[in-house]
Amino acid sequence: MKLASLKSARDGALVVVSNDLTRMTSAADIAVNLQLALDNWARLAPRLEALAASLESGEIAGDTFNQADCCSPLPRAYQWADGSAYVNHVELVRKARGAEIPDSFWIDPLMYQGGSDSFIGPRDDIEMPTDQGWGIDFEAEVVVITDDVPFGVSVDEALSYVKLIMIVNDVSLRGLIPGELAKGFGFFQSKPSSSFSPVCVTPDELGDAWRDGKLHLPLLSTYQGELFGKPEAGVDMTFNFAQLIAHAAKSRPLAAGTLIGSGTVSNKLNDGPGKHISDGGVGYSCIAEVRMIETINDGKPTTQFMQFGDRIKIEMNDANGKSIFGSIDQKVAKLHG
Repeated sequence: MKLASLKSARDGALVVVSNDLTRMTSAADIAVNLQLALDNWARLAPRLEALAASLESGEIAGDTFNQADCCSPLPRAYQWADGSAYVNHVELVRKARGAEIPDSFWIDPLMYQGGSDSFIGPRDDIEMPTDQGWGIDFEAEVVVITDDVPFGVSVDEALSYVKLIMIVNDVSLRGLIPGELAKGFGFFQSKPSSSFSPVCVTPDELGDAWRDGKLHLPLLSTYQGELFGKPEAGVDMTFNFAQLIAHAAKSRPLAAGTLIGSGTVSNKLNDGPGKHISDGGVGYSCIAEVRMIETINDGKPTTQFMQFGDRIKIEMNDANGKSIFGSIDQKVAKLHG
């Protein structure tokens, strides 16, 4: 089943979307928005599945689905907790500034709690008051949406609470991160609103690509019209989603509608840093990783962060080359007002 939220009121209007992303039908008679569906998932999911089957079979003609009409599947959420499951990415960040990663990073996930009250629509501009100094960057990641997760859930049980999956552009302001981390209290200003895919899907839609708590498909990032990254999301993922969910719920329950992110998808090459696609690698899921490798190899970075007018597109295709979640397709624009 594929679900989306059309721009309507503050929490969107829930629709069921056809597998090929061409048609949709309103789910208002079942749940007016996705959060309401998640709050009552055990009772409402079978009705949504039946509606999806009717749309797929043609019993319901449906309306044309336009991704530009979508907000985030959850335009605001009770919780957005982003992990850093690809320790290769973390290792590069620290190596670029001459620091080793502690051994604990390989056995205990990193996670921060991001702002969840104002997500950006998948086709809306990333608006910023300045493109200088703040270091605007994209980060392509995979995200799961959970049902209510009990306090202290075990790793073995955690995946049963994953109800939906999508992708995200976790926008970062790299120029603000060092100052915030130096205070020893984590991210805040350096992590503005994130952008999620137009569509979220139930795990069964992914078939064998969803296994072992990982999504085994390439995550594609096209920057300024050129393929920038195609790393495999199921490769080099040190912590799977079961481990990330259990980590988040170690000391508290998680409410239905909690978003858990994978962190920037990052692959190694021959047990070392990844390479540009043009050099035979799979590229990168953020600009910062390119700059890290430039710093390691050349002593300084040369690739600029995003400027006004720059465009990023993030998507994931199935084994037949068909889009699964639709695409995040945005440009950086000057904030007005």
